[in-house]
Amino acid sequence: MPEAETPNYPKPDSKDYSVLLKLSTYLLSYKSTLLAAALALIFTAAVTLSMGGGVRFIIDEGFVAGSVQQLNTGALLIVGIALLMAIGTYTRFYLVSWLGERVSADLRQAVFDHLLSLHPNYFETNRSGEIVSRLTTDTTLLQTVIGSSASMALRSVLTFSGGLIMLLVTNLKLSGLVLACVPLILIPIMMYGRRVRSLSRKSQDSIADVGTYAGEIIQQIKTVQSYTQEDNEKLAFSQHVEDAFLVARQRIKQRALLIAVVIALIFSACAGMFWVGGNDVISGNMTAGELGAFIFYAVIVASAVATISEVVGELQRAAGAAERMFELLAVESLIASPSEAELASQPIDSLNTNLVFDKVTFHYPSRPEHAALIDIDLNIEAGQSLALVGPSGAGKSTVFELIQRFYDPGLGEVSLGGVNIKRLSPQDLRRQIAVVAQQPALFSGDVLHNIRYGKPDATQDEVIEAAKAAHAHDFIVQLPDGYSSYLGEQGVRLSGGQRQRVAIARAILKNPKILLLDEATSALDSQSEYHVQQALETLMRGRTTIIVAHRLSTIVDADLIAVMDGGKVVALGTHAQLLGSSKLYQRLAELQFRDSTREAPITA
Repeated sequence: MPEAETPNYPKPDSKDYSVLLKLSTYLLSYKSTLLAAALALIFTAAVTLSMGGGVRFIIDEGFVAGSVQQLNTGALLIVGIALLMAIGTYTRFYLVSWLGERVSADLRQAVFDHLLSLHPNYFETNRSGEIVSRLTTDTTLLQTVIGSSASMALRSVLTFSGGLIMLLVTNLKLSGLVLACVPLILIPIMMYGRRVRSLSRKSQDSIADVGTYAGEIIQQIKTVQSYTQEDNEKLAFSQHVEDAFLVARQRIKQRALLIAVVIALIFSACAGMFWVGGNDVISGNMTAGELGAFIFYAVIVASAVATISEVVGELQRAAGAAERMFELLAVESLIASPSEAELASQPIDSLNTNLVFDKVTFHYPSRPEHAALIDIDLNIEAGQSLALVGPSGAGKSTVFELIQRFYDPGLGEVSLGGVNIKRLSPQDLRRQIAVVAQQPALFSGDVLHNIRYGKPDATQDEVIEAAKAAHAHDFIVQLPDGYSSYLGEQGVRLSGGQRQRVAIARAILKNPKILLLDEATSALDSQSEYHVQQALETLMRGRTTIIVAHRLSTIVDADLIAVMDGGKVVALGTHAQLLGSSKLYQRLAELQFRDSTREAPITA
């Protein structure tokens, strides 16, 4: 399979960890929980630091003084501190983990909601697997970081700060030695942190590539097996997996090197501190308890730095994931709903369904050099039917795209009931329209869900009536679970004709004012076509209908037929009129009608 192009997402204006600050808008939605977690974090850090006082008490008042009573008191003191630490840790862990899960869910919902508002061209130029990876893998990573790594980092910062203060209080001389070592430890963290972040982003992208490729192959599994390309696809997928592994290995190598350097520096500093402190105890310049407490605080500070150096890699990964998420949220839809002031003063329900294309010229954003429609003029009266015929690439399906306002014309305008559809809410406009496509889109739920998609609040009786009108009820009740039968991905468990009739039932249930039929009877056997045609006649009754024709025999009774070629309307009239005035239509008709027992389909 050919490699997909790398999508070009807008890059957020962020450096280093600043992108993580954007997450604060989601965290601040839960101020009380955030405050409680912060208090638990501070409490736990304070209790942990108080443990040094207990160590000092046990050594000086218990061991050195030889007092069993003071030793018992010191032991009980440490046990009490440990219990308080356990309570604080439980509270902190629960609250911070809850925040991680909640913010991750909110961010995932925000991205999904935003995706649904984007223009269709965005999904044509960006890989679906990449988008899904950002929606799932990246939010899961952020949840882990917010719920665990960020908590560890904050706790380590607090204990590091508190530990330094206690070191200064305990012994100023040794504290100077510790402070002199801190810059030596922070320098590699800063140096390697940037590399880890860059590799983390590459790692996330490579994982998305693996998911995209696998999804495409699984979706086209019949084609892969039909062309016996299993071995080639295994090799290609293996290369994608290996590429992802190599990037991940580089990231792991940098993180491992960072941790190793920090640990070596920390324990080398501790060895020097023990040597200096030990000499001071021997010379009587400090007590053994002071040294013990100092060592405890030094271990706390060292552990905090080690944790920060380890967590910094996770935070770098989170920064990369957050960048990818906020890039999605930064995408602006090319189809914007008009403001309240711009909305048509007349409610859309009161507009008639007269559709007009007035000198419309349109280029697809992905093909700006090629005009899909050129100076199109069409007038479809309310309740009339218009058929669009012509060769492949003539622009027939593009007319459908503009009517539904998936795109806006570059020149000219499309109007409904005399109102430019740009002045209508896209959602309100599309509620008036139903589409029955050549390959109907069905979801992996049951029959009831798929038909009810046209009207989510419909009763089961209404669904059944729609199915009967679409000539679908008889085959539905013969399915294993009737209307509750699971259809599989894209309705794979139904035949082509059955899928068409379910889609028609959905359109009937929606009860639209405007009907768009995109080659709805193509590629069907005669019996299926008969049932679908009967259902379409019921659906078209009294509605403004536009048909992309595959077989001329299905549109000879249309009120108006537009012959399209090269993005232009080259002829317009009834079937009888076009037979006498349009050479292109004559040629198409001859191909299909010269043998009454055989139809040659037009490539649409």
